[in-house]
Formats: sequence, structure tokens, C-alpha cells
Amino acid sequence: MVHVPRRHRAAVVLAAGAVLLTGCSSAHESEVERVASTFEDPSGDPEQRCDLLAPATLAAFERSESAPCTEAVQDLPLEGGSVESVEIWGRNAQVKLAGDTVFLTETGAGWRITSAACTPQAEAPYDCEVDGP
Repeated sequence: MVHVPRRHRAAVVLAAGAVLLTGCSSAHESEVERVASTFEDPSGDPEQRCDLLAPATLAAFERSESAPCTEAVQDLPLEGGSVESVEIWGRNAQVKLAGDTVFLTETGAGWRITSAACTPQAEAPYDCEVDGP
């Protein structure tokens, strides 16, 4: 058994935790990428794309568009493109694509879109066409 001095135990525990969190993020990265890319595909099935929205985001989107999601999603200015980066923080994620930025959350049903068709606003938060409450 290796003896670790008391003052170093916290550092060892923190380092081990960081490795575990990185591993979890890596395991989720492909799923987060898949969900974002599927939603961003303008030729994709509208029903499938709407199923990828978080429930509160779906309700807010339909309310703001005054139309069912399957109709409104076809009019979104989605530029998508190839994935440039994926960042995951616990149960939340951001996917930057060549032409858009998408935000996601992990739900009991898997990763779901909380915001899409997002444009950065200098120092302000992103401006998103699809945005949950």
C-alpha cells in the first residue's frame, strides 16, 4: 500500500476526480455531437428534429412561433456544418458548428437541445432563435 501524506491527499483526490470527469465528458462527446448535428441537418426529418428539443424548449419554441414544431423547425436559419468544438460541463454542453452554436442538456431521455440557431453577441450572451425558458 502506498502512503500518501495527509497534505497531499486532497490534491490526489482532486486529480482523480478531474480524470473521472474528463472520462465522462469524453464518453458523452459523440452523443452530444450526434444530437447537435442531427438537429442542425435542414434535410432531416422534422419530427425527429423536434424530438431532440428539451421539453421546455419545445414548448417555448412552439409558443414563440405560433405553430407546431414540425412546421416551424423547417423555417429555422440553421447553417450547421461540421463540428468545430464540443464542450461538456456536467449535464450541459455546447457544440460549435461551422455555421451555428447549439446548447444541450442531459435528460432522462438522453441529450436534448436547449438552444439552437445561436449567434454570439460580443460580450453579451448568445442570441438564439430556439431558446428554452
